Amino acid sequence: MNSAIALVLLLCFLLPHLVLSAPVGSPAKPPPAFTEAAEHAKTLVEKILKDIPAAHAAAITTEGLTLDPSAQTTNLQMMMTSLGIPPAPVLKPPSESFTLDVWVSCMSAGGRLYQGLLGVLSDRLSGLSNLHADLRDLLTHIAKMKEVAQLGEAADQNHSLDLASRLHGNYEVQVAAHLTLTQLRSFCHDLMRSLRASAAYRLPSPTHSAAGTC
Repeated sequence: MNSAIALVLLLCFLLPHLVLSAPVGSPAKPPPAFTEAAEHAKTLVEKILKDIPAAHAAAITTEGLTLDPSAQTTNLQMMMTSLGIPPAPVLKPPSESFTLDVWVSCMSAGGRLYQGLLGVLSDRLSGLSNLHADLRDLLTHIAKMKEVAQLGEAADQNHSLDLASRLHGNYEVQVAAHLTLTQLRSFCHDLMRSLRASAAYRLPSPTHSAAGTC
């Protein structure tokens, strides 16, 4: 056997082992800037959760509208539909079908939703402007997370104009503010749980380029 044939046979033997041992774009740990932005976001979410009861007390004067979950009635659920207030995007633990880019996109969509709703309500009620500003800052940190991790963009969602056109009287304004603050509190609890676990999240592999949707 000459040396050329021997070399070809050796390469044929080694090639499968070389392919199997090559890295296959496995998910990577988020960079420090991502973790830092997530920590800033968590601090803001904690502040929002702390401030919601005071904002509710300042803005809501209609009797029977409280933050007690047991006080939520079927009538309020019907009002939520009639006012066009959508549910917040669902935040789930990351998986193959709910990857990091989907998670960050859902955080962003939820933040934009409540910032838009509170923007409309702040024109009609006092006590909501600080929450509106905090949500703006929260979105800044979420955008930083998305930028650092080079994640996909979520489709823009703006429900504020729908709400504005349905606020015909003070009662509708009061109910809309109550429902918005109640849902914002629930969304922030989910968001806090997700942010606490963000250190264990992994960035999508380089071959994963699809934008997340909620």
